[in-house]
Amino acid sequence: MGLFKRFIGQTRKPEGFFGKLMLNAMNQGHAALSDWGLSHIEGLSPLVIAELGCGGGRNVRELLRRYPMAKLYAVDYSALAVCRTRAYNKPDIVKGRCRVLKASVQSLPLAASRFDFATAFETVYFWPDLAECFAEVYRILKCGGSFLICNESDGTDAEGLRYERIIDGMHCYTAEELETLLRTAGFSKVQVFRHETKPWLTVLAKNKGTSKRSRKKGRSSR
Repeated sequence: MGLFKRFIGQTRKPEGFFGKLMLNAMNQGHAALSDWGLSHIEGLSPLVIAELGCGGGRNVRELLRRYPMAKLYAVDYSALAVCRTRAYNKPDIVKGRCRVLKASVQSLPLAASRFDFATAFETVYFWPDLAECFAEVYRILKCGGSFLICNESDGTDAEGLRYERIIDGMHCYTAEELETLLRTAGFSKVQVFRHETKPWLTVLAKNKGTSKRSRKKGRSSR
């Protein structure tokens, strides 16, 4: 259990040798889940995207492929994840289509009301003060912007709850919990999608106006 727990614990903040293994596993193991989550986006043509908790960088590449006119900012608080994402997406970085930043979702170094689309794949389990983090996502989105959350656990499945007990700081949220927190942050339209045979969960939230905490934290993107 010792080595297994050390490895699984890397899902929170990949570091060192086990962190490298975990990032590779994320890129391969989460692809089907991420693509399923993105299948619920219709008619979206974002020009500026934020990929939050970018991990190994596979979803950054996929978003850039799906939206060839877009520019993307990838964010992670793991230095190792930032390095891996930069290496994985070097061609698009060189072209100026992608920037990768080391930062916490609680305090994003991104400008207010700039982004059309934000994504969070397999990551909100570990975000501290989720209501505060969701308010930050709301802050950076334009009016009418979309926020996509995609989780492998719906907060009730046995396997997800088992990992929750093993991994420090992990919480598997239910759809109801996520919707309540998103609406508290200011999102006015929230859609929930569930996989037919797996406990996969996608939540799509829309920014429909100015948040209560407003755009007062108007940082500029680097």
